[in-house]
Order: sequence, then structure tokens, then C-alpha cells
Amino acid sequence: MIELDVEQVQTLYPDADPVHGFDHILRVLALAERIGQAEGADMSVVRAAALLHDLGRAEADAAGLDHAQVAGERARALLDGASPEWVEAVVEAILAHRFRSGPAPASLEGRVLFDADKLDAIGAVGVARAIAYGALDGQRLWAPVTQDYVARWRDKQTEPDEHTPAHEFVVKLSQLQDRMLTPTGRRLAQERHAYMAAFFTRLADEVTGQC
Repeated sequence: MIELDVEQVQTLYPDADPVHGFDHILRVLALAERIGQAEGADMSVVRAAALLHDLGRAEADAAGLDHAQVAGERARALLDGASPEWVEAVVEAILAHRFRSGPAPASLEGRVLFDADKLDAIGAVGVARAIAYGALDGQRLWAPVTQDYVARWRDKQTEPDEHTPAHEFVVKLSQLQDRMLTPTGRRLAQERHAYMAAFFTRLADEVTGQC
């Protein structure tokens, strides 16, 4: 086991990305500690995996690579010298934390990290992140989400129309509460989902002059 220093780990995340930067890492760490303690996980694995789960993400995304694979490889190299079993437990959790790809988490620690990472994408923080990402990407604040758009997004074979934070909520964020893998994660997700859903309903009403 290697005890990671948070300030030293921060130097491994030089990108000031407001969506996936080190603030995200700290929020995931806090959630992972809360869930892991409630579920009886190995907290040394949970903490290390949470701190390292997005290593190299910016470079991976720019190169079209799976950022979980890149982070897992970098974590394995960084943790070299610790017990091989412990290192592999950390790496397994990192490899399985993605929403769209990767194996389902086989370990409790992996499920804890998965839930913590997804919880940071919903609720008030999730709304803020969706809008921040949209602004960085040049998206409009809101546009109606059509059934044709949803079908094409799910099909993955054709390019959907413009994407906005409202679209992100419909096609991805609204699904996350049903993806939780731990009892604690599911409980936390219910409240966050309700807040987020209410926000996007209110946003649509205000944009369209309904209130």
C-alpha cells in the first residue's frame, strides 16, 4: 500500500479544466470515502483509485483514447513498488469507472469509485458541470430535445443535431441514478437526480416563457 499525498497528486493534474480538473477529483474522493466507509470497502484502495482515476484524461481525450485505460496504466507505473495485489485492485477500480465503456466493476472498491464518479455528474454539481462543458464547447444554453435526436444518439451511427446541456440531461445524466451499484450510491443519487430534473424542467419553462 502507498499513502498518496493529495497536494503531490494535484501536480499530476495540471489542466485547469473546470469539468474534469482536480476539483472533480477532490469531490469524487469525498464521495468515495463516504460511500466506501458506509459499504465496508478497503479504503486504501478507494482513496488511491479516486485520486488517480482521471490521470492523463486530457491527453487521452485529445488522442481519442480510452481515458480509463490511460489512467490505469499511469497509476500502475506510479504505484510500482507496492504490493502487486493492492496495485491491481486500484487499477481494476480505475479501469471500470467509465459510463460508456469498460468492464463492470468486479470489486466493491470499483463499485464505490463508479458510483462516486457518477454522483459528481448529477445534482447541482452535475448541472453546473453540464453548463460549463457546454460553454467551453460553444453550445447554446438550451434547445428542445426531439425524439429523433434521442434515437440518433442511441444509434451512434449518425451524427445527432446540436447538443446542449438539456440534451446531455436527457440522453445521459437522467440515466445515472439507475446505474448506481451500491445501496449508498443509489440513496444519494435519488436526491441529486430529483434536484437536477427539477432544474432542467424549470430551465425549459423559463426559456419558453412558461414561467
